[in-house]
Amino acid sequence: MGFRLLFFIVFLLVVEVYAFQVFKTVLKEKWFLVAYGLLSLAILVYIVFGFFSFDRSVGQTRGMMFTMGLMLVVYVPKIILGIVLLCEDIFRVIMGSANYFVEYDNEDFLGSRRKFISQLGLGLAAIPFLSLLYGVTIGKYNYKVIKQRIFFPDLPEAFDGFTITQISDVHSGSFDNPDKINYAIDLINEQNSDMILFTGDIVNTHANEMHPWIETFKRIKEHKYGKYSVLGNHDYGEYVNWPTEAEKEQNFKEIKELYGQIDFKLMLNEHQFLEKGNDRIALVGVENWGNNFKKAGDLKKASEAVDDKDFKILMSHDPSHWDLEIKEHEKNFHLTFSGHTHGMQFGIEIPGYFKWSLAQYVYTQWAGLYEHLGRYVYVNRGFGFHAYPGRVGIMPEITVIELKKGDKVT
Repeated sequence: MGFRLLFFIVFLLVVEVYAFQVFKTVLKEKWFLVAYGLLSLAILVYIVFGFFSFDRSVGQTRGMMFTMGLMLVVYVPKIILGIVLLCEDIFRVIMGSANYFVEYDNEDFLGSRRKFISQLGLGLAAIPFLSLLYGVTIGKYNYKVIKQRIFFPDLPEAFDGFTITQISDVHSGSFDNPDKINYAIDLINEQNSDMILFTGDIVNTHANEMHPWIETFKRIKEHKYGKYSVLGNHDYGEYVNWPTEAEKEQNFKEIKELYGQIDFKLMLNEHQFLEKGNDRIALVGVENWGNNFKKAGDLKKASEAVDDKDFKILMSHDPSHWDLEIKEHEKNFHLTFSGHTHGMQFGIEIPGYFKWSLAQYVYTQWAGLYEHLGRYVYVNRGFGFHAYPGRVGIMPEITVIELKKGDKVT
């Protein structure tokens, strides 16, 4: 831990040196440079202290999230500045070497920095600075309702047109604006879906994070065919050091009770049949099963009384479960609802045309709808936020899926 912290501090100091050179090249006013230096030093000390004082027995707090957000807003642009000046330094060394060996001129070996390059660096750095600033002020509550119609040839006739709202990854311990959360609940209710599914992560770690928001989430109206949920990886309280195993188990018990307190039926490796007219579909819910996270999900147990011919909807928090076990499962799970990835809360998305995020280098399915052999998974981008207290490009999502009987996806 000591070596990593030292490396982290040295890295930030190098970035600061390069960033200072940019401002020194562009702006000559001494008062500005002094003020900039003092402010940068204060921010650096605050960030280092914040990470150094992180308490693993408490876990992520709003203060820690603020520190993370501040670090990204300040240092991602400065890293861009550093890269631009590093490229300029490489060029200056090459040109200086050429002058020295060809013209035997060793005066002013590196030459002076060019103002244009520093201005270019500032222009490039302004893009992530403004984006990240937007993310922590507006983006994190910029809810989007995303609607998707999916066609299944074997969908029971009575369920043609059946609508499902999905939310996921609430992370209630991160919230700081009741008005925005109430607005999101209103959006959920406006969809008037037949059923609502909540695919896990009600908190970051501790059950009490949700206590201020219970009445708010109880405002989600009753849906004709029910309100169902499953657990996410954060619901198990595994990212902090607990004083005793008993306290960890008590917290887990209280987290499971939270879902009932907001009127959702928590499905723990179990299933339920939904009947409409003379037809039925099976809703299956498993505990968290992740490639790199807790594997408590038991698909066999959850679906042991479900017939192979039944139309099946599955809730499984982590989409890697679908990729590694569900998509070719012999029981043919028609549609899986997942979340977990948040789209890493940062990316570029032009609906219907283009989407990119670092999440795609970790998860094969990371946002939106995916298909394999006529089986589908929908990965919700998340309702809340975690670690970085913002969203850039990948906005918080309320999903509405309409099931249709037929042979195409639109």
